[in-house]
Formats: sequence, structure tokens, C-alpha cells
Amino acid sequence: MPKSAFAHITTWVFDLDNTLYPRGSGLFRQIEDKMNDFVERELKLPRHEAIVLRNTYWRKHGTTLAGLMQEHGIKPEPYLLEVHDIDYSVLIPDPQLQAAIDSLPGRKIIFTNGPRGHGEKASAACGLRQCFDQIYGIEDAAYVPKPRAPAFEKVFATDGLTPQNTAMFEDDPVNLLVPFSLGLQTVLVGPENGGDHILHRTLDLTAFLTQLA
Repeated sequence: MPKSAFAHITTWVFDLDNTLYPRGSGLFRQIEDKMNDFVERELKLPRHEAIVLRNTYWRKHGTTLAGLMQEHGIKPEPYLLEVHDIDYSVLIPDPQLQAAIDSLPGRKIIFTNGPRGHGEKASAACGLRQCFDQIYGIEDAAYVPKPRAPAFEKVFATDGLTPQNTAMFEDDPVNLLVPFSLGLQTVLVGPENGGDHILHRTLDLTAFLTQLA
């Protein structure tokens, strides 16, 4: 990974779930369970059908919420409050990752498909909140989720970042398609397969960032 590829970067954008904290924490599983509960109850489906439908909406619309809004007229705020009413104490502060993020030059932001409050609580539980200049949630993208282009356009315009001087870190390769097309340095965090739009890949975010210091 050539350090020179990031020499021009002045803004660092991080996804939250399964990117800034490890998959093994179980935090996102709590959210998935609550999403299944919501779909099962509100749409009056058997549990197994609720799980299948939730995954279908995630693949088709980008998030379960987007599918529920578009196909069932579900209001986003009550849904987001319910599915993010979770135990953040499962997250452990990560001082090494904090130091690595702090060492990056320029502006650092979180952009999550969850609500802004989820970003605040999860990053605080990881000991990372003070690393970031701003947190953007799904409400800041007018409830349009990544990977859809309007979500990036809305948040990037609000932030005022310059795409050609920005790097983005994500655990889901599809969420890096639009950033790549806009000229961002794209970094896939995790074991998933990438594609030509993935410029860098790492299984260890802390080690990757440390190389850039």
C-alpha cells in the first residue's frame, strides 16, 4: 500500500458499523434482531418470512428501512429509534485505533446508514468520538441510503469536502462504487471480495492507518 496514494488526502470518511468496530462485537447482530422484530410485528409475518424480506429489502433498496418506506409507507423515525435501542457496552475502547485516526492530517467524519445518534453512541463507546469532526447519519441524506448516489451527493455537499482529496473506508464493497466514480480513494475494510473500484483493501484498519502516519 503506497503511502503516496494518500499524500493529497485532506478529508477521511469512515463508515461505522463493522468498520470502526469489529464484526465480532455482536453490536450489529442486536440491530438485525430488532429489525427482524419490527418487520415481523408491523407486517404481521412469520419470523422466517420477516428475515427473508428484510434481507431482500437490504439487497434491493440499500437498507431495510428504505424498503419499508418505499413499499409500506413506514415512517423512519420510530423505526430508527426502535432498532437502535441496543446495548452499546459490548463495544470496547480501542486506544490504538484512536491514535491512528488522530494521526491522520485533515478532517475526519463518519457517514453511516444508521441515525446520527447511533454514530454518536457507538463511536463514544469505542473511545473514538473525539477523533471526528462530524457525524452524518441517514437523516442527513434525507433517508436515502448508501449505496445510492443521492446519499453521497447530499452528505458530501453538506460537508463541503472535495472528492478528489478524500478517502473513504467501508466494509461493504458496493458502498464504494459511487465514491470511486467521484474520485475518492476507496478502502475496503474486511474479508469481502472487492472489484476494480476498490483501490485498497485491509483486514486491519488500525495497521492500515498506522502506515499512513
